[in-house]
Amino acid sequence: MSALSNAKTPKKEQVMFRSSVTVSLVQEARGGPFVFWDDYREAAKKAKSLGFDAIEIFTPGPDAIKAGELLDTLEETGLKLAAVGTGAGWVKHKLHLCLPDAVKRQQARDFIRAIIDFAGAFGAPAIIGSMQGRHGDGVSMEQAKQWLREALDELGNYAAEYRVPLIYEPLNRYETNLANTLEAATALIGGVGGGNVKLLADLFHMNIEETDVAKALVDNAAMIGHIHFVDTNRRPAGLGNMPWAKIAEAVRSMNYSGFLSAEAFPYPDSDAAAVQTIDTYRKFFS
Repeated sequence: MSALSNAKTPKKEQVMFRSSVTVSLVQEARGGPFVFWDDYREAAKKAKSLGFDAIEIFTPGPDAIKAGELLDTLEETGLKLAAVGTGAGWVKHKLHLCLPDAVKRQQARDFIRAIIDFAGAFGAPAIIGSMQGRHGDGVSMEQAKQWLREALDELGNYAAEYRVPLIYEPLNRYETNLANTLEAATALIGGVGGGNVKLLADLFHMNIEETDVAKALVDNAAMIGHIHFVDTNRRPAGLGNMPWAKIAEAVRSMNYSGFLSAEAFPYPDSDAAAVQTIDTYRKFFS
């Protein structure tokens, strides 16, 4: 037997996934797809006890949480801040990046910039989902996409000052008419923000819009910076029809090192939803 045939085959380096769970502090979003509500400190303690690696916060604004208190909570629990959502800019203040009023478009940018400042101090990205807006009401698709690209370019470069990406989330057809698939979103944001704008692959939205969720993940792997871990019916992972073994295989092939963050309904309640999520995460991604 030759020395070559006797040699051990090097093992492929294992990708370590990280789990996260969402916490909403926005009363106007009550009933939305967030596992925990109202008290991020208590949510963090529960997340830690269950074995999550991080929390993702949906905040009414950059001043709704005292940075020192959040830092104390993260240090006490050992959790990371996975991301901070900007959606309150829409659901609470009715601002988005494609409004026909230039003053309101600037206010939308300013709101997102302030969230970038807040999240960036913790090494976390801001997420632009519902604040991307839509075309209509006198705004053409071409104009809306131009305004969106200009905003993402400015804000992506701003986020780079904190050495974090800006996360852009393509939504399903019922929530936006700008980019509904990962492929469409990749084409839309290509080259903006100095390459610092990445995609959020939300599995719920993808289940509606993609013909093959796993393939879409692999095809757009280089652009994906965050994943929302949720089932087909927006219930916690494992309570719908998502092909989790196939999804897990796809994510492993991507060498993805970001978070799998549970943005799901608190079904049947927050505690049970968190347990269901972490159990499914461990089954397929540990």
